[in-house]
Amino acid sequence: MTRASIVVPAFNAEATLGECLAALRGQNFAAPEYEIIVVDDGSKDRTAQVALPFGVQLIRQHNRGAAAARNAGWRQAQGEWIAFTDADCVPSRSWLRALVETADRARAVGAAGKTIGLGSRSPAARFCDLDGALDAGRYLQHPKFPFAPSSNLMYRRAALARVGGFDERYSSYEACDLHQRILRVHEQPFVYEPRAVILHRHREGWKAFWRQQYSYGIGYAQFMIHHRDECEWTAAHELRAWSQIGLLSLKALLPPRTDAQLYERGLFVKRFAQRLGYLRTRLNGREWARW
Repeated sequence: MTRASIVVPAFNAEATLGECLAALRGQNFAAPEYEIIVVDDGSKDRTAQVALPFGVQLIRQHNRGAAAARNAGWRQAQGEWIAFTDADCVPSRSWLRALVETADRARAVGAAGKTIGLGSRSPAARFCDLDGALDAGRYLQHPKFPFAPSSNLMYRRAALARVGGFDERYSSYEACDLHQRILRVHEQPFVYEPRAVILHRHREGWKAFWRQQYSYGIGYAQFMIHHRDECEWTAAHELRAWSQIGLLSLKALLPPRTDAQLYERGLFVKRFAQRLGYLRTRLNGREWARW
């Protein structure tokens, strides 16, 4: 009997996938009761060759994005529970057990765990730790649109099937959209289990961090367009957002000698990149037509 299936989307992930899969193979969960599915999303490197020695189920597809890769994975899965993590993550030994046992005990529709940085030495990576990047405990506190990032996330397979899984139109932010759709049709709770720890490799350089945050801005705009009946956004909102970025820019010019100064610089880069990605998408008529 397969109780849980772990889905790992991977794109050009040969450098990190091996450590991720070694950690997944080392889970303190009975081996016959869980499976690992790696979805190679059109990689140009040795991602598939890295995955095969770990005895995983390997799915290969043309590059269609992380949402499509996760959908391909859970649709082939046999487990009652579908757990998601990423190729640049290293799950702790008790990660899967903590998620499944907590969700079973609460009769929940899903669960998420705590994500912390792995080897965060660079300023950009250290900012992510200071900011609590990808930690579900933070995102689940949102008063209107709570969600958990897909790097440390689990749902019942039946719940995913009921709503059709991730919306593949999203560039990012698809986890938030999925969570809202699941909560609307399920009365069961969604639980947070901080003992289900995953270590994540944050972006090492500011350039890579900028690209990541710009992508998040695109996804956030897509979410706002898709859910426009619930999301009010006016010129006043936009002006307020840019005024806050302007204030942060004055502090960001100073060399960051303390964690507080590093946080201010990182927050400026994060909000500036997200804002540009957001506006590019929000003002694109073709993007509106997709939703």
